[in-house]
Amino acid sequence: MVDDFTKDYNAQSIQVLEGLEPVRKRPGMYIGSTDAKGFRHMLLEIIDNSLDEAIAGFAKNIWVTLLKDGRAIVTDDGRGIPIDINPKYKVSALELAMTKLHAGAKFDARAYQASGGLHGVGASVVNALSTMMRVEVRRNNKTYFQEYKAGTPLWPVSELTSKNKDVSDNTIKPLSPHPLPATGTSTIFLPDKKVFGDLTWDYDNIEQLLSERAYLIAGVKIVLTDQRTENSKVFYFEGGIRSLIHHINRDKKTISSIIFLTRQFENCMLEVAVQYNDSFTENVYSFVNTVNTVDGGTHVTGFRMALTRSVNDYAAKIGAVKNENENLTGEDTKEGLSAVIFIKMPADNIQFESQTKAKLNNQEIQGFATVMVK
Repeated sequence: MVDDFTKDYNAQSIQVLEGLEPVRKRPGMYIGSTDAKGFRHMLLEIIDNSLDEAIAGFAKNIWVTLLKDGRAIVTDDGRGIPIDINPKYKVSALELAMTKLHAGAKFDARAYQASGGLHGVGASVVNALSTMMRVEVRRNNKTYFQEYKAGTPLWPVSELTSKNKDVSDNTIKPLSPHPLPATGTSTIFLPDKKVFGDLTWDYDNIEQLLSERAYLIAGVKIVLTDQRTENSKVFYFEGGIRSLIHHINRDKKTISSIIFLTRQFENCMLEVAVQYNDSFTENVYSFVNTVNTVDGGTHVTGFRMALTRSVNDYAAKIGAVKNENENLTGEDTKEGLSAVIFIKMPADNIQFESQTKAKLNNQEIQGFATVMVK
């Protein structure tokens, strides 16, 4: 028997999710999951926007604050999100970036030569999945702001003045433990418990992720403050990924010096740092701009292929292996390996496997990595 729904299947059955509705309907498509990993991804999306300003050379400081009530604040001293009216959509560029999917400056290589955000959905997705979000932009000696509820603006983008500074309990200046810089962007948000349940910020995990990112951008200071426990930490490194390798092997006995490689291929900059220790475990970290590609991708595949081939070539040269049947495998070269593979490339050319950016798919990068490492 045909049920009523099947019998009445017609044009009215086709739904179109407008604005940020798709995000609230299927959050896993945009942040990977609604568990602790997806919850953390919300914060990283906002942090990575600030790190993009740092990679572009416009921000030198980033402050991340975890408040007692579950809100988080991210502030940078970059250029500040544009607030002027977009001529096509007739709304402020700030509102466009925060409320529309696939809206952002990362599509234009002139604005960002290398960035972690590229689909133009990060901040707007966080907005959609938050009970509240407020963004304050400092540009031209003025502060502009807009506040949202589940992705919906509560008022137009406005200049913050003494007359409207008390319009909301989410005004950032009194909540921030650090003075706000003269220029830049501040974002405060509260993830929606209807989406994430009773999840809370994991300080240790966030500390590790910020530490990794600080190694990538030499000379940029990241300050993490947890007002729940009064923990605070500053991340600042000048040695880049070599410092990260040193950190990875800090409690291990190393059996080689740090091998550092860097090379420009077309519009991509590749960096690789390698060091072996006497353990049997492998620690390989890979990054594309500010993004930790935890599932690897073509840059890691190219590195592994070249490493195994190089070791076998050397083994044959010194007579350690007599024929191809004695060659070492990729599993053999993993033992005791610590490595960091870091790619900087234009945002408009990156091909990630999904919005969570866990795996790089650009095929040309595999060839670049293989050539450089070999």
